[in-house]
Amino acid sequence: MGKKTKLALAIAAASAAAWAGSKAVLKPQKRESKKVLQFDRPIVLAHRGGAQLAPEHTRPAFEMAYELGVDGFEVDIRLTKDEEIIVFHDDTVDRTTDGTGFVKDYTLQELKELNHGYRFLDLDGNSPYEQEKLSVVTLKELLEDFPTTYINIDIKDSPDTYEGSLMPSKLWRLIEELQAQDRVVVTSFYSEQVDRFNLYAQNRVALGAGETDVRKAFAAFTSQFGHLYHPKVDVFQIPPKLGVIALDMPKFISYLGNLNIPVHYWTINDPDLIERLIKRGAKGIVTDRPDIAVPLVRQLHEAAI
Repeated sequence: MGKKTKLALAIAAASAAAWAGSKAVLKPQKRESKKVLQFDRPIVLAHRGGAQLAPEHTRPAFEMAYELGVDGFEVDIRLTKDEEIIVFHDDTVDRTTDGTGFVKDYTLQELKELNHGYRFLDLDGNSPYEQEKLSVVTLKELLEDFPTTYINIDIKDSPDTYEGSLMPSKLWRLIEELQAQDRVVVTSFYSEQVDRFNLYAQNRVALGAGETDVRKAFAAFTSQFGHLYHPKVDVFQIPPKLGVIALDMPKFISYLGNLNIPVHYWTINDPDLIERLIKRGAKGIVTDRPDIAVPLVRQLHEAAI
């Protein structure tokens, strides 16, 4: 046996021993259950209020989704020039209103004077809200107007911006002021924003996975050392695919479920895909079409029990 072969065998043996040793000593650490996530059935969250049925992040959208029976809303938040938290996706107002420019350059009052349904087209291609004055909604208004509704809050302002640097502390103060700790989830594409928020919240609020969290979990799942993964978030809200990586595998969903982490998929509007994800173990569907998702998810749950 050559030296290279012996070295390879020695390395393999050492790796196996390390794996066996860690497996024997270290056990997976489950996340403590958060009240907002304690559902005994799959749930439906209206994406930005149900963005294909009414102008996103507006009162008509939230009211329509609520009447359709959603379990909650998935919303994005940004900070205005006068440091008010609004529910809004883009960093500019160009795409969804009759104005132009960056959200950060507008005061709340200035944003309220714009028509936030100006560019909305319904399923028939019509513009039913073009002449109406749909005002921007603040996060405080949403939390107060829907006091029993689960709200998933996605921080959109980058941590490298002035607005993003302020958002975690301002968001925590608002949640604490309204005593909404048990009915919100706070997440962000930027895992750093979730970490910053949790410096204030101290795990008193459910946390959603950022991109870095998702990559770490999937890497652990596909390795021999999945038992070493210690999650620091409470729910994964993810697309079925991240690039070429399939995130909707039943074993991956189960892996996270065993750590007490439910998986919610976005943004799912196709009935066949909704059914496939629920059957694979998804605990939530984020959708622009609550009119489709709510009755279908209920039907699938009833058929399974």
